[in-house]
Amino acid sequence: MSSRGIPGPVPHSPGRTPPTRRELLRYGAVGAVVAPALAACGSTADPDAFAGKKDYADPRRGGRLRVGIAGGSAKDSIDAHLATDNTDIARVYNLYDRLTDFSLDYKVVNSLAESLEPNAKADVWTVTLRKGLTFHGGAPVTAEDVVFSLARITDPDDPKTGAAAMPLLDRDKLKAVDDRTAEIRFSEPMVHLPEVLAEYYNGIVPKGYDPKKPIGTGPFRFKEFEPGVRSLFVRNGDHWRDGEPFVDELEIINFPDDTARVNALLGGQVDAISQLPHSQVKVVHAYDHLDVLESESGMWLPFTMRVDRAPFDDERVRQAFRLIVDRQQMVDQALSGYGTVANDIYGRYDPAYADDLPQREQDIAKAKELLADAGHGDGLEVELVTAEINAGVVEAAEVFAEQAKEAGVTVKLNRVNDFFAEGQYLEYTFSQDFWAARNYLSQAAQCAFENSPFNETHWADEEWTEIVTKASATVDDKERNKLLRQAQEIEYERGGYIIWGNPTVVDAFSKKVKGFKPFVGGHPLTAYGFRQVWFEDE
Repeated sequence: MSSRGIPGPVPHSPGRTPPTRRELLRYGAVGAVVAPALAACGSTADPDAFAGKKDYADPRRGGRLRVGIAGGSAKDSIDAHLATDNTDIARVYNLYDRLTDFSLDYKVVNSLAESLEPNAKADVWTVTLRKGLTFHGGAPVTAEDVVFSLARITDPDDPKTGAAAMPLLDRDKLKAVDDRTAEIRFSEPMVHLPEVLAEYYNGIVPKGYDPKKPIGTGPFRFKEFEPGVRSLFVRNGDHWRDGEPFVDELEIINFPDDTARVNALLGGQVDAISQLPHSQVKVVHAYDHLDVLESESGMWLPFTMRVDRAPFDDERVRQAFRLIVDRQQMVDQALSGYGTVANDIYGRYDPAYADDLPQREQDIAKAKELLADAGHGDGLEVELVTAEINAGVVEAAEVFAEQAKEAGVTVKLNRVNDFFAEGQYLEYTFSQDFWAARNYLSQAAQCAFENSPFNETHWADEEWTEIVTKASATVDDKERNKLLRQAQEIEYERGGYIIWGNPTVVDAFSKKVKGFKPFVGGHPLTAYGFRQVWFEDE
């Protein structure tokens, strides 16, 4: 998800993950930074892996790149640590850099960090910054800025989005050892820190940072911002990645409406758009001057059932609703076939992903039986809140409403605007959401602990919490993996999510724009990687 709404208190726990999953052979090892062999984020990691292999010799420089991004509202933010909607995420990717990053195949690689090394217990991490880093305006990036950024993110009086994944951080012992070296201490092992620091909402900002005057180290510098409408940025000629970015200006334009976004591309008002509706792929392909970017991903578009509110406070109802879904039909109709069937658990690219759980299939007879046992033998009526928050979401709601009729369930769709405003979506009894790829423990920290900032299902399972808390502090890979397998099985059986598919992210752009590459993490347009694109010579 993006991450959105107003962050709440820091949850009791999270952690990291390990082993392998057959499907990962297709992508290579992913994000597996574990102790003490956690040195995958050491100084030997390829700092430019995130950009992928460059397929150009001397790209053309200059021009303004105009990008239409799905979503946005008057609540838009430009704060490095409070990205809310897709447009916010696009901005923070380009204004700020993080200590680590995710490569195109979802490996953790170094970014601002030259190295990030744990001690034997993985409860103390030492980060060494690259030489010569500067913020927009020319001030050097120092270890004091790292300390300030982490302290700001985890401020107990005003926790930011990333605080949920670092509840065991010992803020009082954050220390700048010298100008380029910082020490990060935790009260217990924190084996998944590199992947946590790679999240888009954990950017490094200067000491004394003011989000009204946003300064970072990213490829573009701030120029203009009109919440709900547009933002404009200019090239950072001092960016630490040599030669990047290539365009002089970047304009990000809000397009909450799918039709308007597509028409802007067709009419030439923008050069690229995120999240092309899957039903419009053939339309775009019909234009010789346009192209489509398809990225198989770990993104997921769940239905969210509040486990603390009727009728979903009854586990049998939640089980029945999961059995109502014909997942292949959902992928075929809601995503026009652009996606793969999922199995009610998240973390697709996590090495600990429980791919051995039985694939859940539609079973209307069993669903009816469960509903009858729960006292709904004469039928059940529910409201499903939906919105155009991501390609395929509204379509999935419509498909589910049709599938539910077979089980005697009447689904009334409530299509709303400003879905994420003031965190109101966290109050819906039955709704939807979208999340980009994360490994299991990082994702759980955001949405599955009782006090997670985005606990949209209001999940507060004591057994699950105990297991995941223990896993987050378990250094041994095999032992941690066993615990995570147990945790996933619990959510699979009684959680509040219906996770029916992993959509292929489809974006569209003018063929004159070069440099976009597929990214499995789920964020569109190469994780909004506008630093690495350019305009073809006229």
